[in-house]
Amino acid sequence: MNDIVGQAPTVTTTETNSVMLSLLSAAHAIEARLEQGLASVGLSSAKHAVLSQLAQAGEALTLSELASRVCCVRSNMTQLVDRLEAEGLVRRIDDSGDRRIVRAAITRLGEERQAAGADQVRQIQSEFAAALGQTDRAALERALAALK
Repeated sequence: MNDIVGQAPTVTTTETNSVMLSLLSAAHAIEARLEQGLASVGLSSAKHAVLSQLAQAGEALTLSELASRVCCVRSNMTQLVDRLEAEGLVRRIDDSGDRRIVRAAITRLGEERQAAGADQVRQIQSEFAAALGQTDRAALERALAALK
């Protein structure tokens, strides 16, 4: 124990590792719960992110714009849009001003699936908030902010 006033307590490597591993484990559990919820409506988190960006934009976006908005490389976006198009959730639109540009637009089915995914995300967020309680949630927010 460190009883000197004004001096921070010493944290052992074992304690640090334990907290870090607990944080990583919790993050993985939350991610798995989100993936499970989205899978129940036929989506992955990546597909939901793209559909959400298209729904929010309210217009067709280039694949480069989509890649930038979801922080991935364009080649990954091309493959993701291929899968979404095969499922009828988006459609490709040629750009009238530049034939090299392809845009993605959300379909009615894509809007429905995105809304169902958003409902799942909100439900999981509510479960998470209820599991922690206000005091623990505030403490966690402070701790996470300190890590940034």
